[in-house]
Amino acid sequence: MFGQFRIIGAAAIGTGLALSANVAGAEQLVVSNWDGYMAPDAIDAFNEATGNEAELVLHGTNEEIMGKLIASKGKGYDVVFVSSPFAEVLHNLGLAEDLDHAKIPNLANLYDQATQLSHDEGNTFSLPYAWGTTGLCYRSDLVEGTPDSWNDLLKPTDALSGKTTMLATDRWLLGAAMLANGYSVNTTDEDELATVRDQLIETKKTLLAYDDTTFYAKLVSGEAELVQAWDGWCNYGIAENADIKYVIPSEGSDLWVDTMVILKNSEHKDAAYAFVDFILDPTNHGWAAENILYKVPNKPAMEALSEDFVTQFPNMGMAPDELMKYEQLRDVGEAQRAYSRIVSEIKAN
Repeated sequence: MFGQFRIIGAAAIGTGLALSANVAGAEQLVVSNWDGYMAPDAIDAFNEATGNEAELVLHGTNEEIMGKLIASKGKGYDVVFVSSPFAEVLHNLGLAEDLDHAKIPNLANLYDQATQLSHDEGNTFSLPYAWGTTGLCYRSDLVEGTPDSWNDLLKPTDALSGKTTMLATDRWLLGAAMLANGYSVNTTDEDELATVRDQLIETKKTLLAYDDTTFYAKLVSGEAELVQAWDGWCNYGIAENADIKYVIPSEGSDLWVDTMVILKNSEHKDAAYAFVDFILDPTNHGWAAENILYKVPNKPAMEALSEDFVTQFPNMGMAPDELMKYEQLRDVGEAQRAYSRIVSEIKAN
């Protein structure tokens, strides 16, 4: 997910590895991604492998890059990494390239399930880069029992009050209460949205913080004991303290997917295709799993993970069929304004 990522290992792709991308000639290429979301030497390795001159520009949030893309109609960028609801928006605005699969041979490495994602069945305009769940991350040595419900976070015990955090971003903050009430994470029902708003206003009184980026550190220090977390970010805490655990509540999770999108107005289409194909190489794609601790939808890359690695980070072993049980966040169209207004009301109270 978005934000500034914390790279666990020092491993890099290396220019001598996985140089299987198609040679596309010397083209300049602009790739926009979150900081630390691919190998530090990925751009150099791609350039060396293909003869291109790609450059990386960073964006902090989906909203930041979307503002730039919408204002420029996608000009000036060739490949962008965005979460799936935003890829859907780019498609609906006519800014995403209709993908020619013949130019992406490494597409064959994707799990079958990764070609059936609800936001883009058949990968017609986006390619999944990472996927996972949102759940509860907690200190098993400090929390009594095993949290198993979103209500453990939304209505914490007196012992936990003031020691919990929730994600600050609109869709995931609202999603926790939507799931707790049995609603769709994409609901646009006004009564359901009002219920979610009222519940989260009450929950705010018990929170330590809204936190998208440092909650795992709060767990490590013991400042927080139970937090809402993306699975990969919980892994950052697990890497530092084995008493930190991750659990998906009984009411379920969302299936989040981060994607790669080629812009329709890209002036370097061949190089853009070569780049996404380069990333989908099992070695290159496997870097993300091993270093940012997110599952990637690349079958050979995931199968190459060691047994010890999956034992240390159990959520990395979650099977694609399990992931597909959960509802994806989707573009909710005009209802996004209501979502943003409700989140503003929650945080203002």
